[in-house]
Amino acid sequence: MPLFKKKDQEISPDDPHWERRLLEKLSTENLKEQRRTRRWNTFFKLLLVSYFIAILALSWFKSGVGAVAGEHTALVNLKGVIGEQGYNGSDQVLKGLKKAFDNKLTRGVILRINSPGGSPVQSGYLYDEIKRMKKTHPDKPFYTVLGDLAASGGYYVAVSGDKIYADKASIVGSIGVRMGSFGFVEAMKKVGVERRVYHAGKYKTLLDPFSPVQPDEKAYAEKMLATIHQQFINVVKEGRGDRLSDDPDLFTGLFWSGEQAIDLGLIDGLANAKTVARDMVGAEKLVDYTVQPNLLEKFAGKIGASLGEWLKLNALTDNISLR
Repeated sequence: MPLFKKKDQEISPDDPHWERRLLEKLSTENLKEQRRTRRWNTFFKLLLVSYFIAILALSWFKSGVGAVAGEHTALVNLKGVIGEQGYNGSDQVLKGLKKAFDNKLTRGVILRINSPGGSPVQSGYLYDEIKRMKKTHPDKPFYTVLGDLAASGGYYVAVSGDKIYADKASIVGSIGVRMGSFGFVEAMKKVGVERRVYHAGKYKTLLDPFSPVQPDEKAYAEKMLATIHQQFINVVKEGRGDRLSDDPDLFTGLFWSGEQAIDLGLIDGLANAKTVARDMVGAEKLVDYTVQPNLLEKFAGKIGASLGEWLKLNALTDNISLR
């Protein structure tokens, strides 16, 4: 019986060199198997790379960077808490708006807002930059459309629109400023913890949660918040003009439904983005210019999100918000 048989080639035990021939055959078959494995590995690697390239290309086109056929209404989304970083950040929103305004085929631009507010600085930055873009593109109408929520800083940005539209159940308003903190003084006494803090400058420990509230510190904080509140009020009056009602509760921080907001002059009517594009802009086709993260940025963002949020808790400026 042959020791090895492959493609009609036999190695017989009667062959005086059968051991050497058998080793040669086994080595050859092993090399062939390694080559097949490498080819399959290369194939799957190429397939994986092609998959990622296809996903990135799809993200590129979805972000409004790809070619746009025909006249259209441009759409940019502002979602979540308003801040500086991330793909909901002010710079990313403005990047999408700039592309929308600069495209010659854009008939009008819609900023769709679904936000509880956030940083007063970034809200003001968005408002100012949008007003500047509108001046450089006076032939393109700009509308803001409110989603579930456009309160505080979200509404701050909304008043940059030529007109504001919302759903009848949208939450609108909350024109006010807040600063939150906690007080652990009594808890520390019960636990037996002594507070030790060294500082230069009388108010360097202003609003320290581990120290009793001082009347002069409280008064200073309230004065600062009142200044920011007045800035907010001025922007709303500038954006809405004589459309605002004289309701005494308008700037108290209260919020209303979209249906109620019409009577208060906070919005101009009830409509969604598709309705505005069709009936107000006159170009029913909506093209989304919202800047989207690619896959690598999404992955990196998830890793850094938890650390970033924890660090924000330690910054006093992030404790002041329009929400």
